[in-house]
Formats: sequence, C-alpha cells, structure tokens
Amino acid sequence: MEFKEVVGRRRSIRYFQSWRNVEREKIQIMLEAARLASCAVNATFLKAIVVIRDNIPRETLDALKTPVSALTIELAPVHIYTYVDMGAYKGAQARLKKLVDVGALNATHGWSHKFVDEFVWPNILRPLAEGSNLPSVAASAASDAGIAICQAMLAGVDEGLGVCLTAFQHDAINKLVKAPKDWLPLWVLLVGYPAESWEAGGQRPRPPLEEIFFEGEYGKPFKGDPKVTEQMKAAKMIQAQAPLPWRKEEIKALARMFGLPE
Repeated sequence: MEFKEVVGRRRSIRYFQSWRNVEREKIQIMLEAARLASCAVNATFLKAIVVIRDNIPRETLDALKTPVSALTIELAPVHIYTYVDMGAYKGAQARLKKLVDVGALNATHGWSHKFVDEFVWPNILRPLAEGSNLPSVAASAASDAGIAICQAMLAGVDEGLGVCLTAFQHDAINKLVKAPKDWLPLWVLLVGYPAESWEAGGQRPRPPLEEIFFEGEYGKPFKGDPKVTEQMKAAKMIQAQAPLPWRKEEIKALARMFGLPE
C-alpha cells in the first residue's frame, strides 16, 4: 500500500482471529519501524516486550484486563507491552557525538564535539538525566515513545495486520515480563489478523480540521483546501466515515462467532 492509504486504513481493531498466529517476521518489521522513529537527543525512549498471548498464564491474562480492554486483550494473539525508558538520557552525550561524526549534526548548525561537551551536556542533557522524575521530562520522553509506537502500528497495517493500542494492568504483566523499575508503562499494542473487516465499520469520526489546527495564532483556523481533500480521498487517506451501512449486521455476526451478547 501507499503511505496515505496505510494511514487511512488504520483502525483500532477489537475483534481478532484469536486462533491465528502472527508471523514472527511481521512483528520484526513493526519493531524495526519503531526503532527507526525520530527521537530527541538520539535517545531511544521506547522499550517494548513482545509476548505471545498463549504464553501468558490464565491468571495473569485475566489480571491484565481493564473494563474497557478485557475482550480485546483476550482475543489478540500478540501483545506488545510498551514502556518509556527514563534512563535513555544517559549516554546521549556520546550518541550525539556519533551523529556529528556521521554528518547528521553539522558545523553549519553549530554542532561539534566541543559544542556537545560544553553546552548541550551541561545545559540540556545532564539536567534532563538528573531530573528524569519531573513530569515535563517524562511527558517529553513519552511523546517520543508515542511517535515510535505509531510507526509500529502503521507498519502492522501495511503488513495486513490489525492493531489496537489499549490500557492494561501494569503490575500484573510486570510479574511476568520483569520490566525494569525505571521503565514507565504506557500501553499494550495488540496485534493479530482481524476477525472483523479491515474497515471495522468505517473511518472513525474526528473533529473538522479547522477545529483542532490553527494558522499563525490560536483562534485563526487552518482552512483546508477542498481540492486537497479530494486528492486525499482519491489516495484513500480519507475514507468513508463510520458507521458503514452493514456494520450492525457485522457486529451481530461477530457476536455469534465468539459467543458474545448481542
């Protein structure tokens, strides 16, 4: 698929083919997409642990569930538990120097080993490393992790998989995966082949462009060009909005398939 269509096709899939395994190579592609994501100070804040659902003890699986994610966690054959590694700032000094060496950070923009050592480290990196428990620092790191997770999700869609990012009970899974204590839990990325249609009832309703984006200053809406909108529709980035006319019948069929209440 072309990129715009991948963005347009992404849905939060909540009905998975629970009996169908996901090829290991497709999970690797998703993880690689996350690894290549943009990250501040070349620090890989995102850490993740891949767990096959069938390897999770029943007691732990049940303890993982929240009121809004119970069935989805049960159905998804692959769970990717995501975390923010607040220790990722450590070592960033050397990693920035490496970016200088490979030509990613250059003298044209003021970069050098000396600049890293004498300005960036004492004024930016060390305060971040030493203040990693501050909410603003954690929020910044979580933002970078979110970018990486998004790329993993889109890679999964491109591979024909269904994905859903949802909450989980952190303490329950940590007993199994033994995540380090300084990793902040984020979400579980559920992965599998959709049991519902990939459209999942249609593209989710979102506020109009003009309500959430502004130009120059707050209160001045960024107005979209109808011609560009039509181009995005042609590229399948903007698709038919939910609910598609057959969605209710599909949900009934899924309920019967899984023995769920209609």
